[in-house]
Amino acid sequence: MATRGMAQQVLLFVLFVFLSTVFGQVSYSIPEEMSIGSVVGNIAQDLGLELKRLRSGKARVYAGDSTQYIDLNKDKGVLVVKERIDREALCGQTTPCALDFQIILQNPMELYRVTVEITDINDNAPTFKNNEKRFEIGETAVVGSKFVLDKAMDLDIGTNGLQSYTLKPTDNFVLKLHSQADGSKKVEMVLQKPLDREKEENMSLLLTAMDGGDPLMSGTVQIYITVLDANDNAPVFTKSVYKSVIPENSKKGTSVTSVSATDVDKGTNGQVNYIISNSLDGVSELFHIEENGDIILDGELDYETAKYYQIDIEAMDKDGLSDSSKIIVDVIDVNDNSPVITILSQSASLNEDSAKGTVIAMISVNDPDSDTNGEVQCEINDNIPFAITTSSGFYSIVTDSALDRETDSEYNITVTCSDKGDLSLSSYISLKLQITDVNDNAPLFEKSSYEAAITENNSPGLSVFAVRAVDADWKQNARVSYILDESMINGVAISSYVSVNAESGVIHAVRSFDYEQMKDFQFRVKAQDGGSPPLTSNVSVKIAIQDQNDNAPQILYPVQTSSSVVAEIVPRSADIGYLVTKVVAVDVDSGQNAWLSYKLVKATDRALFEVGAQNGEIRTIRQVTDKDAVKQKLTVIVEDNGQPSRSATVNVNVAVADSFPEVLSEFTDFTHDKEYNNNLTFYLVLALAVVSFLFVVSLIAILSVKCYRWRRDRVFYKSNGHLPVIPYYPPLYADVGGTGTLQHVYNYEVCRTTDSRKSDLKYSRPSSQSIISLDTSGTLSLRKAQRQNMVMDDPDDEVSRLY
Repeated sequence: MATRGMAQQVLLFVLFVFLSTVFGQVSYSIPEEMSIGSVVGNIAQDLGLELKRLRSGKARVYAGDSTQYIDLNKDKGVLVVKERIDREALCGQTTPCALDFQIILQNPMELYRVTVEITDINDNAPTFKNNEKRFEIGETAVVGSKFVLDKAMDLDIGTNGLQSYTLKPTDNFVLKLHSQADGSKKVEMVLQKPLDREKEENMSLLLTAMDGGDPLMSGTVQIYITVLDANDNAPVFTKSVYKSVIPENSKKGTSVTSVSATDVDKGTNGQVNYIISNSLDGVSELFHIEENGDIILDGELDYETAKYYQIDIEAMDKDGLSDSSKIIVDVIDVNDNSPVITILSQSASLNEDSAKGTVIAMISVNDPDSDTNGEVQCEINDNIPFAITTSSGFYSIVTDSALDRETDSEYNITVTCSDKGDLSLSSYISLKLQITDVNDNAPLFEKSSYEAAITENNSPGLSVFAVRAVDADWKQNARVSYILDESMINGVAISSYVSVNAESGVIHAVRSFDYEQMKDFQFRVKAQDGGSPPLTSNVSVKIAIQDQNDNAPQILYPVQTSSSVVAEIVPRSADIGYLVTKVVAVDVDSGQNAWLSYKLVKATDRALFEVGAQNGEIRTIRQVTDKDAVKQKLTVIVEDNGQPSRSATVNVNVAVADSFPEVLSEFTDFTHDKEYNNNLTFYLVLALAVVSFLFVVSLIAILSVKCYRWRRDRVFYKSNGHLPVIPYYPPLYADVGGTGTLQHVYNYEVCRTTDSRKSDLKYSRPSSQSIISLDTSGTLSLRKAQRQNMVMDDPDDEVSRLY
């Protein structure tokens, strides 16, 4: 029968589902005492969840601090009974009786509230505290006298609970029941027929308590009555109900209240004794009553366990006459419980790019105190990008603003929950959250641009300098690689000039540089991190090439040739400071490496000439005399200012003479000294053969020279010392009016003649100077411009007509 009743209760369970704003809620109803493993309900179907979501979300049942009676079968999606459920042990007389727990899922976090109502079955029979009850009643007891009997206790509720009493036999006594405010019934045995000790001194009655379950269950107590003589008045309480209040933190021995009952009998028949008649609810263990009617506290009160107590008391005289009353003791709550914080779910780490409002933890808070003592508010520590929100009694900690791992890589979040009692109590928990990095920072170079210098003629592979970039991210996202940004310089790829080390950022020269070809160049270096996708930045790099003194000065003038000798003519009438010529030189280096100085290192007559240290001008330092040799040879060295310095030398031939024949004879010997030495025999034989011929030629030559000298002087004075000139510029160089190496503009002219030894004579004049050039080619030429100028000056000039 019990099994069939349980099955009927299972078939009558009610299932309903409703969704709140944040959490879903499902309710079930099952009878108590279901076997372990019995199905409570299909939670997956009722919540609309798939089985794979239960498994992937690691669904679990959270029952708080209470015993977990219900478990979740994730493979089938059903709730099953995990532990034996005894409604009476779980809820006592409280109705309805329900189990509240939560289903929690992760990834993402979800929470559903589940309520399982436990319905009662008739599994407990009514019971009495004692198996027997004894009375001593005087025969003078009047009809209508009442005798309080022990109440039976039935742990079941509703129709399964205590329903009725019967008393047998009913010859002298009948049973009378009185309903009370708490739903229980006061049981009294009422005398309906006077007692006669002489007829029946001892009586035995049976009191039966019955419930309304199916099957019906009952309990009995045997009542023994001894009939006495005399005492015919029962005690009477001054109140039918006494009320009292007491704080829950009251100490043992505290007086709760005081009751009083009077018996109009005299003597010992009027003495009243008080007893507490509560049986199964533990009241007699918390309180006791003194002989004077004071109710004393014997145990510890807890408002969270019981909010009030009903104490049933009896006043009885020595003959067993009694009256009954009750005391209602209300327990006053005090703030003696701190909030209890439970972590339902927590994330150990969070990406720094997580959206605002991301849940990082869910907690539940419970304070068993009542009213304001049990009202809780929670907060988190300040100055962190998180907030705490609440819904349906649960709290969520969410992100409140953007996260940045580079600013804060870890947070210690303290959640403090306080109640609203007069003396507020609080609890706190600490949560540790790691912020994981995302690649949100590009590498940054230490400088906005870089400049470096390298000396020319470097060896390939030379380390020039290093660029460095820093990435604020972490680990792989902060690993920086350096890449040369491809570009072209003069049509050549930049990688042909420099390279960059991908790890260290060191820039190496790939080739040897030449300052004279390239002064500087620019390129860009890119820094790239190791994130996915990678972030980059670039920087401009300029490398300046520094000059080395690797070029010696180049002599531009006078021009040195192997086939001819250039000579400068200085008239014997030249004064001190007379400009003979100027040594022109250049140095393709730059800076002080191109600063040139001139020095006279060798001269036929050092006392006659000097050279300007800065401009290379050769001037006379004294008056030219007739004793000075016609042929003068000067050696000038040109040095730059580099370290070490480089130099070049030039030989300058100077003819001190007033006429061409004089110059010609000297420089002919000068040119052919070596040739004469080698062919001395030849000339001796030749001289003997033509001695007669030479005599005639000498006479003609003397006349010709005199005529030539007269014509030359005439042309010179007629032009006032300004002969037509042809400007001379060295190849690939131009004088720009004193801004270059040449500090002045010089004009040169060239004339050529022959002698009997098949030589050419060249001469040039800067202003009033002349240059003689001897050429062994045996040909004679004169620049067309000079020739035309000479013709214009003197159309009758024999020399002009001759040439």
